[in-house]
Amino acid sequence: MKIIHKLLIAILFTGHTTNGLQAQATTTPIEADTLTYAIPHALHRPIHHLSVDVRPAYLTPTNSFFKGDNAKQQHMNTFLSGHLKYGIQFDPDSRLGRLYPHTTQGIGLAVNTLFNQEEMGTPVALYAFQSSRIVSLTPRLSLDYEWNFGASFGWKKYDEDYNSYNIVTGSKINAYINLGFFLNWQLSPYWNLTAGLEGNHFSNGNSHYPNSGINTLGARIGITRNFGDKQTLAKAQSALPPQGLPFRPHVSYDLTLYGATKIRGWVDEEYGGSTLVPGSFGVVGLNFNPMYNFHRMLRAGLSLDAQYDESANIRWHEAGTDDHGNPKFYRPPFEEQFNVGLSARCEFVMPIFSINFGMGYHFLHKGEDTKGWYQVLALKTSLTRHLYLHTGYQLQNFHDPNHLMLGLGWRFNDKR
Repeated sequence: MKIIHKLLIAILFTGHTTNGLQAQATTTPIEADTLTYAIPHALHRPIHHLSVDVRPAYLTPTNSFFKGDNAKQQHMNTFLSGHLKYGIQFDPDSRLGRLYPHTTQGIGLAVNTLFNQEEMGTPVALYAFQSSRIVSLTPRLSLDYEWNFGASFGWKKYDEDYNSYNIVTGSKINAYINLGFFLNWQLSPYWNLTAGLEGNHFSNGNSHYPNSGINTLGARIGITRNFGDKQTLAKAQSALPPQGLPFRPHVSYDLTLYGATKIRGWVDEEYGGSTLVPGSFGVVGLNFNPMYNFHRMLRAGLSLDAQYDESANIRWHEAGTDDHGNPKFYRPPFEEQFNVGLSARCEFVMPIFSINFGMGYHFLHKGEDTKGWYQVLALKTSLTRHLYLHTGYQLQNFHDPNHLMLGLGWRFNDKR
């Protein structure tokens, strides 16, 4: 526990300044009822949470493998996971504790089973999470949300000789995304009981074949132990929305550089059959995203998105086959692999993390693969006041998986 605690504290201190912690030096004077006092640092008296969740779910039959086309010749519709989470809630007297009451961020570990260990394995997920209150229903009951974002390890992947039925996943490591909504019942200052609904998604982001993805819908029930002195816990649990902390609307500018790898394949709709191009391809992108900061939790704007994709339009440049019968291709010209788009972006802003949603259209392109709509979901993790880690996922035309994204970004004119 001490090792995990120190690791999370280090992460929080590294990225703590982006959403206002830099203004929380303990020497900052604040006038209140004619008394002058200093705002404590957000990690001066943090509240620690240790949670255990059990999450049974329905495995959606998105692939024939789950419908019975597996070694056991049985339908697969059950999913179960157990979670252990450690989180930190900011000092309720600090600026961030007052701006974002009831918000907890931390790390979690989950063991998952699809009840088919021979073909799918028993994957373990390691993830970051953040939870907060949506609305208070009674003094002791609230409706909360939580998201998880991380990686899952230990999947058994497709193998032509030893695991040929498994046409679901082609990699041992898959991205893990979760969103849940739940009732949070305060049993005492030290204990909370939670119960609600959630959805999971596992995918390798089109980096390996096959990649049909795994989706679940289910329930969650958990118990949380809160650590801290009784006075601090009571103040945090009864905190109201921020008062007396003005927010200044302003325009900030995000510049993001990212990279990815992906595979390329297609189905010939006219003649039937499919083609998988050997190897993997690189992707490099640059986004410039001015955003108006409307509220402490919301900013939005337009993003100019440029991207180079080695695999774009390669299907139209065949070069026969090699000695083993594998297809060969010429490299397409640069203008067929480069595109520029304009997207509308909306960003949900919380301490340490921001979640960015985008939908755009390629207005500068050449070829079938680079035209049309694209969608973006990204998590920005603050490393310093201006520097952030960018991880995300891009879809093409609302349904085709395109690639994962991993990069760094810099935020200009941040006045939070």
